Formats: sequence, C-alpha cells, structure tokens
Amino acid sequence: MQRRVFVRDSALALVTMGLSPTFLRRTALGLELPYAARGKVLICLFQRGAADALNIVVPFGERAYYAMRPGIAIAPPSSSAGVNGAIDLDGFFGLHPALAPLKPLWDRGLLAPIHAVGSPSATRSHFDAQDYMESATPDDKGTSDGWLNRYLATSGTCEQCTPTPFRAVAMTPQTPRVLQGSAPSVAMNSVADFTVRSGGAQAAQLEALYRTGSADLVHGTGTEMFEAVKMLRAANPQRYQPEHGATYPGSQFGQRLRSIAQLIRAGVGLEVAFADVGGWDTHVNQGGATGQLAQRLGDFSTAIAALVTDLGDRMQDVVILTMSEFGRMARQNGSGGTDHGHAGAMFAIGGAVKGQRVVGRWPGLAPEQLYEGRDLALTTDFRAVFAEVASRHLGATRLDALFPGYTPASVPGVLE
Repeated sequence: MQRRVFVRDSALALVTMGLSPTFLRRTALGLELPYAARGKVLICLFQRGAADALNIVVPFGERAYYAMRPGIAIAPPSSSAGVNGAIDLDGFFGLHPALAPLKPLWDRGLLAPIHAVGSPSATRSHFDAQDYMESATPDDKGTSDGWLNRYLATSGTCEQCTPTPFRAVAMTPQTPRVLQGSAPSVAMNSVADFTVRSGGAQAAQLEALYRTGSADLVHGTGTEMFEAVKMLRAANPQRYQPEHGATYPGSQFGQRLRSIAQLIRAGVGLEVAFADVGGWDTHVNQGGATGQLAQRLGDFSTAIAALVTDLGDRMQDVVILTMSEFGRMARQNGSGGTDHGHAGAMFAIGGAVKGQRVVGRWPGLAPEQLYEGRDLALTTDFRAVFAEVASRHLGATRLDALFPGYTPASVPGVLE
C-alpha cells in the first residue's frame, strides 16, 4: 500500500503537528507523560467572519442605535419585550437574548465584555484582518509567526512553564495562523481523532511504515507523532466526562470545547488552547432577537457556558478570550444585514477576570462619532487586551517580543 494513501485513510490524516523531534524524545519516556503542575491556561476562541458587536453587546441606552437599525435592533430590556429584549447588564449595555447562557457568568463576576475593541488597521478584508489579529501586527503582512507562538518560543517569557508536547493545542484541522512559528504546537479535530482509530493490524502496519520507511516529509516526524499518540493515550483524556451538570451542544464547536476541557482535566500540560467557529458574516437576513445571528450566538454561548460549568473551580486558573477580526457597519443594509465594519467586541471569562463590567470607553454612535462616518469607532487596541492577558495571566515578561513595535498606552483592566 502506498504510504500517502495509507496515511490519508487513517486518523493521522486529521493531525497537524509542529513538534520538535528532540523535544518529544526528551519528554516521551515509554508511556509515561510528564504531567505538568496545575498551571494557568488561556483559551482563545475566534469568531471568523466579523461578528456584529452592536447586536452582541447591545448599547440599548444609545438612541442612535435604534435609528440606524430599524429592522434588526434588539429591543431594550422591558416586560413588554420579554425574552426578545436585551439582557440588561448595567443599564446601558445588554446581551443579545441568545446569549442568556452567559448571564449567570456575569452575575458570578466571571464575565467582562470588551466593547469598541479591535485592530487599528482600516482593512475590511476578512483574510487580512484575521491575519493581522493572529500575528498581532496590523498592516504588516511580513510577519511570519503568530503572537501565541511567539509567546511559546520566547526565552524568559514564562519562567514557571513546564513544557509538554501538548502545551499548545488548536482544535482545528490545521495549525491556525496564531500558533504558526518555531515553537511546537498540535492541531487536532478532537481528542478522539488524535490516534490511529482503526487500531489493530492497520495501526501496526502504519507505525512500521513510519519507523522504517525512507526519509520524506512524513517520515521525518512519524516516530515523534506516534510517541505523542502514546503519551495522550496514557493520559486518556476521554475518560473525563462533563461534570457539574455541564451539557455541551452537539455542534462541532461545542464538541471541540469539550475536548479542551478533557485536556485540561487530564493534566497534560495544556497552557494555550485555540478553537474557531465561522458563520458570522451576516450581510443578508441577519435577524434581530431571532434569526441567523441568534442561532449562531445560541450555540456559541451554550458551548462556552458548558465549558465553564464543566471546569468548575479550575476556572480560577483559566481565562477564555473571544475575538473576531472586526465588527460590522452601524447602520443595517438593504438586505436586512450588516456590512463589514471596524471596531468589535470581545468577551473575557474566568476567575481572574474583573467581571460585572463592560470594559472600554464607549465612543457613541452619533454621526460625528462614527469611524469613517459608518462604523463603531475603535477605543481599545486588541493588542492591549492580548498583552494584559499574556503578562498578568500567563506570566509573559517579554511583551516587546510578543508585540513588536507596540507598547500599550494603558492597561484595559480586564483582569483583577
């Protein structure tokens, strides 16, 4: 059987790895895993497609919001609006009603929305904006690595880290831009996929091909890949079932968050996790309290709430940070949707988060306050949020290496 065909038909075709061979040989001792001490974890969740910040964290106290969105605005909280009204947070901002699963996190002080946040780049290209956010170098297409990979690779960035092959994991088919670079990382669709699922003779044959085949692009990391598979099998994250009544949605996104929880609870040394979810490019028929955006937000919030519930007191060591490449135009378009905009919104969730407050200076939606006369203006650079989380949560000490050419003017105050 040809090696390429054999790999394609195995579960290893679902695995993308950036593991250094010497790194794995140093850590893979038989089937024993170098379990790391309980440490800090950052989970980054990317909403690809430009999520509509104004209908996610609703400025119901802003009259201009309703004037510009007569067909898709979320009604202010009131008894008459009922379940279709915004979920009141502070008398001015509210959550989209489909984000109801996140309201208990706000009430517990675990949730802080960040509004009018994003990239200073003026681009309205999804591809460019995502690249700039993941590289953390706006308007610089020459950056070869992602900011999270620079965090992992920078000597002295984290003095207390105990590296393992699963220090950085992306629940994606391929390594995302944010984790591309010289430091090792792993990409997988799920914990279950990170194995030779067919087992038996086929698995043995595949391993033999890797170990004894002629050197090529696959063989170069084949042995190390099998060692990592053995290490994860020894830890057996799948034995950890959701706890505390957590119920994950059956969507791909929900199941990937479930896998992240399993890796955290298995103690494999996970420090950085990444997952993304598409479907946020709502040019047509976006809907208001119900409809296309509401359905997407329902799955998104239910999955995140399940992850927080599942992890329980582990959330004291975890920060979840959501992001999208940019926001959407303040005024609805003629197709019942919204076009590409500028500033957006993030969510920070965790025990270390300074919750029950909307972070960031609100710029207003009056015509003279809009960016280029059409968009929510930017008041918080996304790199300021990343820098605060990297330093105060993960312990990064070389922010100049993580964010070249950028020094935060102030700390957003996302964390305690």
